[in-house]
Amino acid sequence: MSLPRLAWLATVAGFVIAALLLLGNGYLGYFLVLLSVAFAAAVNLLR
Repeated sequence: MSLPRLAWLATVAGFVIAALLLLGNGYLGYFLVLLSVAFAAAVNLLR
């Protein structure tokens, strides 16, 4: 696995974990924002 791909994977994982933590605390709006950022970063993994 290349270093840029690993960096994008870590970014996606970090945003998903942060989103789940915010959802657990009841912040639905921030959860959706972070989930959409994670999705946008995951697009870079498709190449």
